[in-house]
Amino acid sequence: MSVQLVIAEKPSVARSIAAVIGASEKQTGYWQGGGYLVSWCIGHLVSFAEAGQYDEKYCKWKFEDLPILPQPWQFIVPDEKKQQFEIVRSLLNRPDVDSVTAATDAGREGELIFRFVYQMAGCTKPVKRLWISSMEDAAIREGFANLRPDSDYDALYQSALCRAKADWLVGINATRLFSVLYHKTLTVGRVQTPTLKMLVDRDAKILRFQKEKYYTVGIQSGSLKADSGRISDAETANSLKEKCTGTTTVCTSVNREKKTEQPPKLYDLTTLQRDANRLFGFTAKQTLDYAQQLYEKKLLTYPRTDSQYLTEDMGQTAQHLASDLLGLLPFSQGLALTPDVGRVLNSKKVSDHHAILPTAEFVKQGFTGLAESECKLMNLVCSKLLCAIAAPHEYETVTAVFSCAGNEFTAKGKTVLIPGWKEIDQRFRATLKADTEEEVLNALPELAEGQNFSVTTDILEHFTSPPKAYTEDTLLSAMERAGAEDMPEEAERKGLGTPATRAAILEKLVQMGFVQRKGKQLVPTKDGINLAVVLPESLTSPALTAEWENRLTEIAKGNADPDEFMAEIEAQVRQLIKTYSCISADKQNLFQSERVIIGKCPRCSENVYEGKKNFYCGNRSCQFVMWKNDRFFEQRKKAFTPKIAAALLKNGKAKVKGLYSEKTGKTYDATVLLADTGGKYVNYRVERKE
Repeated sequence: MSVQLVIAEKPSVARSIAAVIGASEKQTGYWQGGGYLVSWCIGHLVSFAEAGQYDEKYCKWKFEDLPILPQPWQFIVPDEKKQQFEIVRSLLNRPDVDSVTAATDAGREGELIFRFVYQMAGCTKPVKRLWISSMEDAAIREGFANLRPDSDYDALYQSALCRAKADWLVGINATRLFSVLYHKTLTVGRVQTPTLKMLVDRDAKILRFQKEKYYTVGIQSGSLKADSGRISDAETANSLKEKCTGTTTVCTSVNREKKTEQPPKLYDLTTLQRDANRLFGFTAKQTLDYAQQLYEKKLLTYPRTDSQYLTEDMGQTAQHLASDLLGLLPFSQGLALTPDVGRVLNSKKVSDHHAILPTAEFVKQGFTGLAESECKLMNLVCSKLLCAIAAPHEYETVTAVFSCAGNEFTAKGKTVLIPGWKEIDQRFRATLKADTEEEVLNALPELAEGQNFSVTTDILEHFTSPPKAYTEDTLLSAMERAGAEDMPEEAERKGLGTPATRAAILEKLVQMGFVQRKGKQLVPTKDGINLAVVLPESLTSPALTAEWENRLTEIAKGNADPDEFMAEIEAQVRQLIKTYSCISADKQNLFQSERVIIGKCPRCSENVYEGKKNFYCGNRSCQFVMWKNDRFFEQRKKAFTPKIAAALLKNGKAKVKGLYSEKTGKTYDATVLLADTGGKYVNYRVERKE
């Protein structure tokens, strides 16, 4: 009897699918039953080969071996994933398996993961594609009822393949090129490098900022306050104050304007990450991880989406969800909501996946058993749905202008007419422990033109503010918009990276030591600043990278030629190597870490520096060195610290605490002498026990 093989991206997803389609019998590396076998990848089971696999000479990084342009491309299965790959390969090639269902995540990367495994296994059996946005049982059943030929996604695969090859070519060649030139590992990537440049540019603006003082003159009558606007010098401000003191102020105009603030859109991944960073301090990666966990628990729809809309057939689903959530969420008790679901429905603005929503499963289960971080994220998504379908927020602004001593003063006020969606937002924010900015309303008294007031006056001193350092919230927003002005209006994907990859890019910049976190702020390090400065604009320009992303989207639609795209990438790589064939001697030392001086050498009086494994003399002809793993200190179970080394170099002796005695099994304090014999090794001895 023939069976159908289903391949998911992760074990948890495979388990959920298996439970729905009746494959309930657990085997090593797969589930079986009901005419199905359900196995899984572990992320990327198959990857591009390392450069050294093409030619042994590439194991060493040399300028003369660049560029590296694989032809044909080779693939590997990482050692830690070989066991699962062999299981999947044997299942793909089992005689009783007559068809395969690709159930990897429904997106560009998921398609790549499946195709690599399918091709590496040498399989030629027909493939259908499962394309779902939710892990709920009903969504899985509906997905299996509507399987499509995987050939429908050939263009998506070509886009994914181009993305992966382009990243490999630029990453490997540019990283090796600049690392060899500057004698330090400098990772370069087509998305991470422009992101770093944005951080460096902002940091430079902050450093160049010159604080400027300015003044405003205020007039006041009871609760009414108005001010003059910015005045650059104290003398002019004082003069205006004196003119106004003891005089009468006249209201010259009152302008009332009714305004409407439309509800926010639903969450895509980037806007969810931004709000979670601002309200809870979650990093972009943490938010993605928590959202993925909730997706796999069937409580949240697919998180890696760039859409903020639902398809037009989802109106009833959204309506039911909203009414169920009103009874479930603590902050929505007693809330009168007349949902306008139509505002969030637009099939044209949904590409692979619709906006992020809570699921019907979440309505059943609620917050039971969820970690605090998961509860916070679910509350955020639920409140956004209620806000998005609530009434608009309506308010009236009042701008009143006053004349005093021939000068104009302005007062502004705001009155809420219909709270609308902001009532839900404020209720939700009131439940947060996080600091949130509350809108300050200023209701002006009844005013009429020609009205006179006796006023008091004062002068306020102000300073201009520097630009703010990026947080993950503001950087994600900047990445999303980067290069947008150079893109056609109808371009589907703009900016740096994708919602699914931005979090990993930020984490990599931090791990590589190019960026550091200071509270919520992201700040470039010295190495990060230097790297952004030395790289060419072709690698640091958001506009170029955004254009690449758009080209990949066009390939996915079948509107652009993948071979043409790859030929351009290879040409760019060749040109890069040609342009940066050599750099000046000064620049070669740009990334050398500053050496820490420990003291003076007892042999030649030059500086002694701390290295990773030793304290060494800066004079290359002098052989003086003190090893950190010296047997004297290791036998006594004492770390040879820079403090001890500095004391030995200064006085020839150091007071050392906590030396271990093998005879007594106890520790003791002692004075240790530096007994330099002038030979290859330096000796130490205990002068006296303290």
